[in-house]
Amino acid sequence: MRSGSGRAGRRHRRTRRLLALAVLAAAAWAVRDVPAALGGKPRGPRAARVHRSPQFRGGTFQNPITTRIVLADTGRNTLRELLFADHRRRPASTVPIRTPTTTAPTSASASELNILWYGHASTLIEIEGRRVLVDPVWSERCSPSRLVGPRRLHPPPVPVEQLPGVDAILISHDHYDHLDMATVKTLCRTQSAPFLVPLGVGAHLDRWGVPERRIIELDWEESVTLAGLRLTATAARHFSGRGLARDRTLWGSWVVAGPTRRVFYTGDSGYFEGYTAIGTTHGPFDATLMQVGAYDPAWPNVHMFPEDAVSAHLDLRGGLLIPVHWATFDLAAHSWADPVERLWQEATARDVRLAVPRPGERVAVDDPPPVDGWWQAVA
Repeated sequence: MRSGSGRAGRRHRRTRRLLALAVLAAAAWAVRDVPAALGGKPRGPRAARVHRSPQFRGGTFQNPITTRIVLADTGRNTLRELLFADHRRRPASTVPIRTPTTTAPTSASASELNILWYGHASTLIEIEGRRVLVDPVWSERCSPSRLVGPRRLHPPPVPVEQLPGVDAILISHDHYDHLDMATVKTLCRTQSAPFLVPLGVGAHLDRWGVPERRIIELDWEESVTLAGLRLTATAARHFSGRGLARDRTLWGSWVVAGPTRRVFYTGDSGYFEGYTAIGTTHGPFDATLMQVGAYDPAWPNVHMFPEDAVSAHLDLRGGLLIPVHWATFDLAAHSWADPVERLWQEATARDVRLAVPRPGERVAVDDPPPVDGWWQAVA
């Protein structure tokens, strides 16, 4: 009996060891991409440029005005709300997707301007025969892990491999919902356009295999001319970081200017008076792409409320306002449709031209579709 019990015990111990090894192997597989997704650190000439920037002080990049990232709020538990509160934070039914047709900008009229929104902040600007892709994120999650983190609420309207050829790829900052390793790697393989990024962000791209010749890093108010377009990095009120360290890379907004047409993209930002200066220096703008979602009273200085977006649009001397940074990922405690409901009300009250496209829908800036409240049937 003891001999049989001993054999059974040994088999049981072997089984437990095998199970433990399987669990460890599964855990290692789950996190295999995390170290690379965290990105790289600026070194050498890239680090020297970072340290020379007027925005870099005391070892980190600074906002144009004093900014607290998170304010204490004794009346509520913000973390608990983010993790557990519902508030209809997800659409009740399927988000309508439009499959965009591929047009040839070179055959468009010389002054044509279209905006094609893919979801969240990912947008294609078709301007005067050229194409500029903004903050492309095609992964299922905006996270360093494939298994945890905010998951898409609707699929991309088109596979990233099927995007038309672009002339430039703009990145506003290095947060996961704006800079995605898998998408960057795919675009590096399928496109030939350079990546334009704020200072320091090039270190992430370098780690992911983007050739140095395709990385252009800019400080605020620095510009580059590509394919007849003037692309300028401008200020924003936000922060950066893909791990525990914050603000080692710069964040920003972008001005896309052709010979006659101009577009502004906020990136992520709290409202600040710098929008007036950007509008004076670089405007007026035919269209503005305004961050309207993922806001909360606990972080009013780094993400705009919808009403702030309307104020910033007017400061910028914008023509048509197109909201971005909503609908695709659940990143705050407000309801899914709240950003565009509030935006529509404020834009109407202040006589601001507004277009709210469905993901994948192309907006002709000179002849935008009327706002039809399509999201109400989904929410």
